[in-house]
Amino acid sequence: MILNIEDDPKTFSQAMSSRDVAFWKEAVNDEMDSILFNNTWVLVDLPPSSKLIGCKWVFRRKYNTNGSIQTFKARLVAKGFTQKKGVDYFDTYSLVVVARITSIRVLFALASIYKLYVHQMDVKTTFLNGDLKEEVYMEQPEGFILPGNEEKVCKLVKFLYGLKQAPKQWHEKFDKAILLNGFSS
Repeated sequence: MILNIEDDPKTFSQAMSSRDVAFWKEAVNDEMDSILFNNTWVLVDLPPSSKLIGCKWVFRRKYNTNGSIQTFKARLVAKGFTQKKGVDYFDTYSLVVVARITSIRVLFALASIYKLYVHQMDVKTTFLNGDLKEEVYMEQPEGFILPGNEEKVCKLVKFLYGLKQAPKQWHEKFDKAILLNGFSS
């Protein structure tokens, strides 16, 4: 079998001018619905001497094992690579979890022995649940600049993917929630 896998769009305008525009629009609208539902930002005037970071859309097609397209994904990502340590953020965190294949096999064996259901899940809007402590201002996303408010910027209240401090502060919030619910570290 020969798979005909197309390149994913690199820009918002490429996605909006592709033959799959309807699917990309749905993916972009789904991402924006999540962002707005979680009150990720408020529109404000950029305070004097504040730095503005950019953002970009990242597009990915997810494929089934037979090569057919499963879903179209769009993610709004902050250009965190422009952030400066000590100015825009203070700490970062990178959780590295390496699961040994023997550990995974033991878990599956136990699930089989005890007739347990194994369920894998992905939290689609993970970082939108982390509360931002620093003041971060971002440009309005392409395709979603509010008419009449073109000069306004997004003051982030929650995280977006791409921010340097996002993993650390989300982990802190998650850790507190787990401990409050009776788990121990």
